[in-house]
Amino acid sequence: GFLIPYVIMLIVEGMPLLYLELAVGQRMRKGSIGAWKIISPYLCGVGVASVVVSFFLSMYYNVINAWAFWYLFHSFQDPLPWATCPLNSNRTGYEEECEKTSSTQYFWYRQTLNISPSLETSGNVQWEQALCLTLAWLVVYLCILRGTASTGKVVYVTASLPYCVLIIYLIRGLTLHGAVNGLIYMFTPKLEQLSNPKTWISAATQIFFSLGLGFGSLIAFASYNDPSNNCERHAIIVSLINSTTSIFASIVTFSIYGFKATFNYESCINKVILLLMNTFDLEEGSLTADNLSEMKDYLMAAHPQEYAQLLPQLKNCSLEAELDTAVQGTGLAFIVYSEAIKNMEVSQLYSVLYFAMLLMLGIGSMLGNIAAILTPLTDSKAITSRFSKEVISGFVCFINCIIGLIFTMEAGNYWFDIFNDYAATLSLLLIVLVETIAVCYIYGLRRFEKDLHMMIGRKLNWYWKTMWAFASPLLIISLFIFYLTDYILTGTLQYQAWDSTQGQLVTRDYPSYALAVIGLLVASSTMCIPLGALLTFIRKRLKREIGESWCYIYQKVLLGGPSVVQKTSSPVTR
Repeated sequence: GFLIPYVIMLIVEGMPLLYLELAVGQRMRKGSIGAWKIISPYLCGVGVASVVVSFFLSMYYNVINAWAFWYLFHSFQDPLPWATCPLNSNRTGYEEECEKTSSTQYFWYRQTLNISPSLETSGNVQWEQALCLTLAWLVVYLCILRGTASTGKVVYVTASLPYCVLIIYLIRGLTLHGAVNGLIYMFTPKLEQLSNPKTWISAATQIFFSLGLGFGSLIAFASYNDPSNNCERHAIIVSLINSTTSIFASIVTFSIYGFKATFNYESCINKVILLLMNTFDLEEGSLTADNLSEMKDYLMAAHPQEYAQLLPQLKNCSLEAELDTAVQGTGLAFIVYSEAIKNMEVSQLYSVLYFAMLLMLGIGSMLGNIAAILTPLTDSKAITSRFSKEVISGFVCFINCIIGLIFTMEAGNYWFDIFNDYAATLSLLLIVLVETIAVCYIYGLRRFEKDLHMMIGRKLNWYWKTMWAFASPLLIISLFIFYLTDYILTGTLQYQAWDSTQGQLVTRDYPSYALAVIGLLVASSTMCIPLGALLTFIRKRLKREIGESWCYIYQKVLLGGPSVVQKTSSPVTR
């Protein structure tokens, strides 16, 4: 069901907007700020908004790499530290919090994040996570130290290694018990989801983030292209490879997800069977997964009182319920995968491969984000004349690392979710909408078509013109309305907090200061566009008034205007 809106978004939004940004960068030969300034001085705020969004993304995104480093370092232990619950202080049993949840969730929420019970309880900076974050930023800085040339070489590794690991995981995943259940679940369409606006918003968000639309990184990288580079062909190839990779990675994920769900389901069944056999003293082998339902009915009828007392301990095991457990983001990356890995043979090897792959993906993404920030800065002669590129890069990484320490606090994961949910999505929709309108209706579609004909040597076909001029803007406006309507109908914004007493996530309302931060995150990037236009208008107006004033003085004084000359006695003044 998700693939239908995903493909529609790819055709109407993904490929056209990718081509648009690549063409703008290649034609204007500038970063995001400089490129839109050339199109119109009033559009300088569009580039600034892209830089602000990229800055926000860099602030929190590298924390994922810090977590990947943390898990990678722990992957060399035997057994894996998240494979079993740790013993309590008395060494008489397992930690109470871990017993209420699972070993993988306990390792994530308690030993990795040491998460606080709510956003209001900030806690202290976790020094292990702070060191991992510092290491992550050091790696990023070393990758961008030599500029675009070194970044391109690093991307060969960060882009190719994940494919190798995914192929290994595909082979292993398809041979796992229960993998078929996950694949059946993936390819069984739920068409009712098409009527849910969130499905379309999710599909659009997936396209935006996976292709990097609106961040300015595409414009920054394309500005280094050869002017005659065929950016149309590259836009099509990259879009198709990107979507094919997404589906390929989904097959790998759902095969492992099916194994994890089947393992949990069968473990649940075995626990119920063991409990019933011990309680009612049944013969070995008389109770199996196949006849469990009939035997439960029989025992309930034959021993109603004993069965009623046992009922609260009997879990309702369901494979469908296990598969329906919606997990995304960090929960999928660090809980579901680690839970599946711990049950594999040679788990340390697969753990190292997985978290190395995750690290490569994260570093590759960070290189694009940082390029979107650095290219406009290095385009400025006022900055480059005073500081070298290495100093500028180091300063940007240092500032991001210092601010990123917020996400290593005990409440850091809650702030991570705030930035992840609100720092970019709404802003990207507005940025890309303004970009499309600017090219088609301010710069002029015919003029842009001539530029493209000069660059790639052939005329623009009807598909690109229709998408840019009508389909893409209308779709983005619709998504913008869906997005706002969804949050208006939701009411008070809420977040998922970890309750250690229950060993599960609970829903809480955001405090007022968190709502203020959310509003500031959205406004600080979106308001750059109108403010940039307003400041340009004021600057032009002042310049014109100053010019008129000097012209008036020139006419009256230097050319001997009567009203001024009569009052002027000094020949020097005249």
